[in-house]
Amino acid sequence: MPTAKKKSSTESQALRIIVVDPPPNILWALQLGRDEMVKPSSATKSRITFDFSVEVVDGRSRGAFRLRGPAVQGRPGERFVYLRIGSYAGQTGTDVARRAKIGLEGITLKLLNAVRAKRAGVLEVQFAGTDSKGGAACATVPLLGNGWHVV
Repeated sequence: MPTAKKKSSTESQALRIIVVDPPPNILWALQLGRDEMVKPSSATKSRITFDFSVEVVDGRSRGAFRLRGPAVQGRPGERFVYLRIGSYAGQTGTDVARRAKIGLEGITLKLLNAVRAKRAGVLEVQFAGTDSKGGAACATVPLLGNGWHVV
């Protein structure tokens, strides 16, 4: 008799990305799938914040998990989120056309357990929004501090 497959469990996890000191007058948006975008949750001159959720799916082996959802890009083991910048975010009248890539590999089982223990916790990461030349940070951006952390 065939054995029943174990159904993997899925839970939602809140994430927050904060763009610190972005260049002025440039739009930013969270990319969903290939073409959809979401505006920031909040924006000031010194911080642009994106609040969104991902699904955490139990993996096949003990302690393994996968992240998925509309904002999650890339293959398993190489997951990331894109922030669109300038004309890529729908801004007209600018020659800025970039994407910032925020890696999700820093989200560990230890962090997920810590945020679960906090109940209303959020996993947050920050990065510098302005690059060394004064433009919008793009490509794979270095994360500030220790990267992803519980707030």
